[in-house]
Amino acid sequence: MTNSALDPQMIANAVELACRAPSVHNSQPWHWVVEGSELKLFFEPHRVPHATDLTGREAIISCGAVLDHLQVATAAAGWHANIARFPNPNDLDHLATIDFSPMEFVTDAHRARADAILHRRTDRLPFAPPPSWDAFEPVLCSTVDTDKAMLHVLPETIRPQLAEASRLTESLRRYDSSYHAELQWWTAPFEVSDGVPYSTLVSSSERDRVDIARTFPAGDSGDRRTEVDHDRSTILVLSTYGDSRKDALGCGEVLSDVLLEATMADLATCTLTHMTELEASRNIVRALTGGAGDPQLLIRIGLVPTISEVPPATPRRPLSEVLEIRG
Repeated sequence: MTNSALDPQMIANAVELACRAPSVHNSQPWHWVVEGSELKLFFEPHRVPHATDLTGREAIISCGAVLDHLQVATAAAGWHANIARFPNPNDLDHLATIDFSPMEFVTDAHRARADAILHRRTDRLPFAPPPSWDAFEPVLCSTVDTDKAMLHVLPETIRPQLAEASRLTESLRRYDSSYHAELQWWTAPFEVSDGVPYSTLVSSSERDRVDIARTFPAGDSGDRRTEVDHDRSTILVLSTYGDSRKDALGCGEVLSDVLLEATMADLATCTLTHMTELEASRNIVRALTGGAGDPQLLIRIGLVPTISEVPPATPRRPLSEVLEIRG
């Protein structure tokens, strides 16, 4: 396909699937442009929730996740995505340019990974412990591109310190009016095309059973998953070697890898960024990972005992808003 016009339907399908990627507050800060034989990914600064994401770092991580999702989606369609990251040094909002070449063979694993995009959810309820973690951990670690990010699996013994760091973060923002107004703005009482719908939030009683979490406005769903009396997830930290846009984009790509691998293993996930937004709590996380690198985010991974308690899919912006075809 390189040096020839792109198949519009293949690109539309791949972009639509890729945009199921998670993003900070479901802000979806990305824009895709097709020009001739290339697909380009751009960052949309006006979609950054600035009171939460002070530097835009989390939004760039979100764009890294959508970029990796795009690779997964096109691979399932039989195309290898050749990515040039930050191709224009004069425009750092131009995150990537992609062209495509045919793959020799599409494996069942390629298709299963693409299917996992549709099955993945951000689940804010408490988890049961992930079964057979000792067998799954090396598989998970093998998917991580260690040139882009470091993956730390935190031992259960330091969970109280993590929980204290989570509480510290919320305490430091208790009187931050801008932060709480923005959180409320991105939380929608009805289904819209972006933001966090009430259907994915937890009630006050459910929130009390998850010790490491951002405090969103409470939902009114009652008390679900009562058989899990407290969250028993395994906690992972993704850290990078620096704090640049390039580091954040790469971290997002690794985040996508981790979430999809966990989903393929029938495990639930919840990405957490509130503890890396303020330096005080970020330093605690840094110390708990041995002081190496810059912590970018945490991930809870665990088991949902009953499939009926998987949260609904969050909405996404229509394809016409995120994909532009020029020429």
